[in-house]
Amino acid sequence: MVEYYQEISGFFVLRPLTMHIWGTIRKWFTSHIEEMGVEETSFPIFLSSKSLEKEKDHVEGFAPELAWVTKAGDKDLEVPVAIRPTSEAVMYPYYSKWIRSHRDLPLRLNQWNSVVRWEAKQTTPFLRTREFLWQEGHTAHLTEEMAGKEVLEILELYAGVYEQLLAVPVVRGHKTENEKFAGGYYTTTVEGYIPSNGRGIQGATSHCLGQNFSKMFDITVEDPYNKGTHRHVWQNSWGLSTRVIGVMVMVHGDDKGLVLPPRVAKIQAIIVPVGINKSTTPEARKKHESDIEDIRANLKKAGVRCEVDFRDGYTPAWKFNDWELKGVPLRIEFGPKDAEAQVISYARRDTGFKDKIALFHVAEKVPELLETIQSDMYAKAEKSFTEHRLQINEWEKVIPALDNRNVCLIPFCLGMKCEDRIKELTTRAEDTSDVPENQKLPAMGMKSLCIPFDQPEGIVAGETECLNPECKEKAQKWVMFGRSY
Repeated sequence: MVEYYQEISGFFVLRPLTMHIWGTIRKWFTSHIEEMGVEETSFPIFLSSKSLEKEKDHVEGFAPELAWVTKAGDKDLEVPVAIRPTSEAVMYPYYSKWIRSHRDLPLRLNQWNSVVRWEAKQTTPFLRTREFLWQEGHTAHLTEEMAGKEVLEILELYAGVYEQLLAVPVVRGHKTENEKFAGGYYTTTVEGYIPSNGRGIQGATSHCLGQNFSKMFDITVEDPYNKGTHRHVWQNSWGLSTRVIGVMVMVHGDDKGLVLPPRVAKIQAIIVPVGINKSTTPEARKKHESDIEDIRANLKKAGVRCEVDFRDGYTPAWKFNDWELKGVPLRIEFGPKDAEAQVISYARRDTGFKDKIALFHVAEKVPELLETIQSDMYAKAEKSFTEHRLQINEWEKVIPALDNRNVCLIPFCLGMKCEDRIKELTTRAEDTSDVPENQKLPAMGMKSLCIPFDQPEGIVAGETECLNPECKEKAQKWVMFGRSY
């Protein structure tokens, strides 16, 4: 899916399989936001230090990650320019220019691009890279209510990318003040769970920026309800990156390799010819290959992305392993015995289950089977996330729960300092045991993942204590905490 870029560390080559998945996500998401009236745009990759200064507080968190261009050829630039880590400072001066009246609202723009954040930490394919692909939407609205409605609409689309395309369950919620987007009013998020190590992972975020940026960049309109006065617009920003692919890989992958959901798989079904050997006559081989091509044609006509593995020099068993490694959802085997019985044999990548389908019903049954695989993959992942999302009322149970690869719903006061302290209290010494690296439990403390929209019962206002044993405040919400990426 990726290749390490040898020239500069922290960068990765995205291979065709990855780009197919990203392209599928892009097509699905674009079709939905276009229905909302969002238009596509493209802004330059560079921004000036002057622009950065205007939104100093917002960019402060990105400052250590900024990549600067200081030379053009052998000459120093008079004013160094930064490669965008995000595009608020690039885009919003033009929002100020384009928005003159409330009739210009809402202004809804989205761009698909790459951004650079020069991570100092160790990079990981998809999850933490110095350059990544994403979409970033930036919109402007007349009122808080209009902006808030869009924030939730976009968040639901992000949940759809995970749940409908990638078969990955997510929890929808708000970020705490500690974790929200710098300079924003509030942040909503979809949060996933990685079963292999019990970590939570941020899936995508949809932010209401409030009027913070419209005040910085002087984006105002005449108030239609109070003639002669002006009001600052309300803004949103929202983004989804190629991190989604990494989440999908970690949620579904197993010891044999990738397990791809059929809806995003580049190849949904691979046909592997079997039963052909040295004693097979050229005529029989030709007839067999013709039958296989007919099967492929029928499947493609039925909308299945299907290929045939006619590679010479490899045994069927080797090909089986190769396609399992690549995560193709369905393997179809077809040999002379299958032809005689007028069936195909198949094996599911997600479960390994094997069975046969009558040739007459292949074009009907294979698409149904692929949808079954998609729903079964989601159900398995959802069951795992549900079983490892524990509601905890006793502090002593928190660390054992984390060590058993769970995320925790705890009653929490929402205090920023309290949140920092919880992370400190749950951080333990590095694991120096002889356990293999990929099986070691993380040493980091837990942090808040989100305040779920779907709140369990059990918090009594003014009575329920915050779970932090050092905190004297009352709990306000159930908050999902966990070790995270």
